[in-house]
Amino acid sequence: MIKICIYGGSGYTGEELLRLLLAHPEAQVVSITSRRFAGVPVAEVYPVFVGQTDLVFTDEKPEVLGNSADLVFLALPHGVSMGVAPIFLEAGKKVIDLSADFRIRDIAVYESWYRKHTAAALIEEAVYGLPELYRDRIRNARLLANPGCYPTSVILGLAPALRSGLIEPSSVIADSKSGVSGSGREPQIASLFCEVAEGFKAYKVEGHRHIPEMEQELGILAGRQMTISFVPHLLPVKRGILTTLYGKLVKDIGAEEVLEIYRKFYGKEPFVRIYRAGQFPNISSVAGSNFCDIGVTIDKRTGRLIAVTAIDNLVKGASGQAIQNMNLMCNLPEETGLPRTGLYP
Repeated sequence: MIKICIYGGSGYTGEELLRLLLAHPEAQVVSITSRRFAGVPVAEVYPVFVGQTDLVFTDEKPEVLGNSADLVFLALPHGVSMGVAPIFLEAGKKVIDLSADFRIRDIAVYESWYRKHTAAALIEEAVYGLPELYRDRIRNARLLANPGCYPTSVILGLAPALRSGLIEPSSVIADSKSGVSGSGREPQIASLFCEVAEGFKAYKVEGHRHIPEMEQELGILAGRQMTISFVPHLLPVKRGILTTLYGKLVKDIGAEEVLEIYRKFYGKEPFVRIYRAGQFPNISSVAGSNFCDIGVTIDKRTGRLIAVTAIDNLVKGASGQAIQNMNLMCNLPEETGLPRTGLYP
């Protein structure tokens, strides 16, 4: 049994981790932290856990928590994880960080989008946790940088096309729509019901901080530096990301041939589903699951490849993918404890 600490567990990501881990046959959550709710039972903060767990939020120091856990999930804000990850690693624990602190390889790029990095020496060791691309490296990881939700939807949707040289890398446009849970649980005016219900808007149009993460990984796939256009939008729903991707084709190719490239690229991947010709995913089909659904076609009129991806931003976009990575790091079957059927309707 793997003993787990969720460090920073009072937000939606921490809650989703706990929901999934309580059903995991090989995991035992031994501690979960929150400064705000220290001493309060988890089930009082999240009534969904009534009768499911007796865990109480604590505010213990990392040095103390590390004594009882084998693996630590850091569900902390960007810029905070870098301060505690070294402590857990020094104690010999495996660490999966769900913030952006260890995702970006170039320190200068990270600091231009976030803040000064105080654990830069660990960047080279950290493994980017997208199993479909880095499975072998993840198995041997000690420090895992769990991908962002938008980058997961964009990278998985474009990986086969870029690796196969189907599209011009400089032509990529990514248009994403996310549910409100992607903004976190902290009270914000923009996330209030009256601000979101019956609305639909773009935000951070001039630069979202997930962009450097996307460009880094897409550039590796393309074999050259990339600059993309990315615009996120806020949907008046709780969960889900739908991303539509566009890229200029470099050769004449049919939709069925492109679909075959995608099917071959993802092969028997347990959590990627390629739709048949003419079908495209809906966020309602992945809600609550760890799947990334992909539909792809060719616009002959404009000479563009169009790919559409759908994920649950809290599962494949965060906590579910983190557990998928945990399974790999702990030599467990990759699908262990992860939902394969979504919540529908």
